[in-house]
Amino acid sequence: MTAEPTRRWLDATWPFVRAALPPAPARVVEIGCGPSGGFVPALLSAGHAADGVDPEAPAGAGFHQMEFERFAAPEPVDAVVACTSLHHVADLDVMVDRIAGALRPGGTVVVVEWARERFDERTARWCFDRLPAGGDGWLHRHAARWRESGLAWADYLDGWAAAEGLHRADRIVAALRRRFVVRSLAAAPYFFADLGLDEDDERRAGIALTGVRCVASAG
Repeated sequence: MTAEPTRRWLDATWPFVRAALPPAPARVVEIGCGPSGGFVPALLSAGHAADGVDPEAPAGAGFHQMEFERFAAPEPVDAVVACTSLHHVADLDVMVDRIAGALRPGGTVVVVEWARERFDERTARWCFDRLPAGGDGWLHRHAARWRESGLAWADYLDGWAAAEGLHRADRIVAALRRRFVVRSLAAAPYFFADLGLDEDDERRAGIALTGVRCVASAG
């Protein structure tokens, strides 16, 4: 996402993340905070001790420019937040084990993910028809590449996901269930920020909701 969609996404998703966290002050690590810093500024403003881990994390205190698999917290943390980062990892089970190892007993895992397996052609066409003119975001690129490919949407999407090594959301949830107790799991809007819309616009559209919001607890 570019800067403006990223801001809309973080602003819309923060209330869910905030409500799932232990009371402040809690020690929280965000996996995949990205170059914007993700939720770390909001976590700090809410009174939490926060670290952001991402190879493209900003420079500065509280940020760590590395993969989470290489990050070693100085002490167990109260919560781990992973926002649209787990579908990119090389090995889901290794990542989930690392998350479990970073958490104190009873700690919280907050996951925001994308169910690409629910991204059907109807949903794709709805998104592509609403793309802002002149943009160059990921949805713009897929709209152009799909047209050029001549493939059925499902074949195009599966080929892209396989080439990128993207995990399905149902497999992410299954990996979480093997290590944690899932307390809540819900579908949610996902594309609204890139389209310049509100979450409610996407909810009312009658398309597949491909966002996933999950809260789990360590044993």
